[in-house]
Amino acid sequence: MDLPLLWFLLIAVLWTGYLVLEGFDFGVGMLLKPFARDERERRVLLRSIGPVWDGNEVWLLTAGGATFAAFPEWYATMFSGMYLPLLIILLALIVRICAIEWRAKIDDPVWRNRWDWAHTVGAWVPAVLWGVAFANLVQGMEIEVVDGNHQLVGGFFSLLTPFTVLGGVMTAVVFLTHGAVFLALKTDGEVRERAGVLAQRLSVVSLAVAGVWAVLAQTLYSAHTLTWVPLAVAAAALVGVVVATRARREGWAFVLNAVAIVAAVVLIFGVMYPNVMPSSIDPAFSLSIHEAASTEATLTVMSVVALLLVPVVLAYQGWTYWVFRKRISTDEIHGHEGLPPAEARGAGQATGAH
Repeated sequence: MDLPLLWFLLIAVLWTGYLVLEGFDFGVGMLLKPFARDERERRVLLRSIGPVWDGNEVWLLTAGGATFAAFPEWYATMFSGMYLPLLIILLALIVRICAIEWRAKIDDPVWRNRWDWAHTVGAWVPAVLWGVAFANLVQGMEIEVVDGNHQLVGGFFSLLTPFTVLGGVMTAVVFLTHGAVFLALKTDGEVRERAGVLAQRLSVVSLAVAGVWAVLAQTLYSAHTLTWVPLAVAAAALVGVVVATRARREGWAFVLNAVAIVAAVVLIFGVMYPNVMPSSIDPAFSLSIHEAASTEATLTVMSVVALLLVPVVLAYQGWTYWVFRKRISTDEIHGHEGLPPAEARGAGQATGAH
C-alpha cells in the first residue's frame, strides 16, 4: 500500500470535515452582528452553534497534527512561509472562543456588544485567510531547494495575488451561505424567515464567485483532466443550493452546500497532486508527497490509530448533532444571562484578594 498517498488523501478528508462543519460556525459568527437585530436573536444564533462548535474544531487540530506527523517537511515548509497569516488565524480563533465563552458571564450590554464584535471579526478573519492559504497551495508558492531543503523565499506579500485574494473572497461567501442556510435549518420564526431570504441572495453570489475561482484554478494551475470532475460537481451543487433556497428546502440546501465544499477540497488536493506544495519558481523545486512523507513505520502506526479512533469521533459527533437537532426560536429566550456588573466586579476583587 502507498502509505504517503493514503495519508495525503486522509488529510484531505480531515480538512473536508473541518471546512464543512466549521464553515457554518464561521458563517453564523460572521452574521452575528450584521444579521441579528437584538439580544434575543443574537442568543438564538449563539445557541444554534453552542453544542457543536468546539467539537467541529477538533477536525482542525486533527488535520494539523496529522500533517505534522505524516508529512513533517510539508508542515515545516508551509508554516515557515505562512507563519504570519497562520498566526493571525490562530489569534482570531482564540478571540472567537473567548467571545463565545465570556459574553454571557456579565449582564451588561456594553460587555456583550464588545464580545459580539470580537466574535464576528474572529469569524471573518479565518474565513477569508483559509481561502487565501488554500489558493496559495493551488497557485504554488515561491519555493526553492537550499542545501537539500525546501524553503519558501517569498515574503508575506508574495502570498497575496489576485487569485489568492479571490480565494479568500470565495471561502468567505461560501461560509456565509453555509451559515445562513444552517440558521434557516436550525431556527424557527422570524429568524428562520430572514435567514432563508438571506441564504437565497448569498447562494447566487457564492455560485458566481466560487465558479470563477474554480475555473481559474482548473485552467491555470491544474495538470489533470480529472479535476474537471470535482469542479463540475461543485458547480452543480451550488446551482442546487440556489434552487433549494428559493424553494425553502433548507435541508437540501445545507447538504448541497456541504457537497460543494467537499468537491472544492477534492479540486484543491487534485490540483496539488503529486505535490503537497507546488513551486511557482520552478516545478523541479516542488515538494512532492513522497519527499515530504514520514517513515513507513510512522505512517503504519498512524494508520492503525486512525482506523481505531476515527469511527469513534464520527460516532460521538453524529450523536451530538442528533441530540441537539431541535429548532430554536426567540420565544425560548427568557431572562438575562450573567452576573450584574457590580457583582461581577465584586467577585473579581474577592478572587484577586485570595
